[in-house]
Amino acid sequence: MFDKLDIMRMSQAMASHASTRQATIAQNVANADTPGYKARDVVAFSDAYEGTNEKPLRASREGHLTEADRGFTPTIVTDTTRGALSPNGNSVSLETELMRASETRHQFDTAISIYKSSLNILRTSIR
Repeated sequence: MFDKLDIMRMSQAMASHASTRQATIAQNVANADTPGYKARDVVAFSDAYEGTNEKPLRASREGHLTEADRGFTPTIVTDTTRGALSPNGNSVSLETELMRASETRHQFDTAISIYKSSLNILRTSIR
């Protein structure tokens, strides 16, 4: 029932995006000394979420996937915005990864706050 509310779906997608980005950051940190490793990042949530509503699926039969069934899948890309490479060809900067981890945590906290707020509004309206 709550999956069909847009605000709930958006907050779940935002939390999923933050989770995927945190895993990508952890992978970058783990490969900070790997020669030739290129840092990766996840496409910004605003760009990725906006793209999910451009061409919604149309269910013409009962067994087809609907928009609610599709879910949100963040896209991981090689980060080309990095500056200089280290001598071994690695593009991971630990300082940048720490900043991104902090941003990601803030995004996750925001998603959880939106979800909790929406849930409280629903509870209040039911009473």
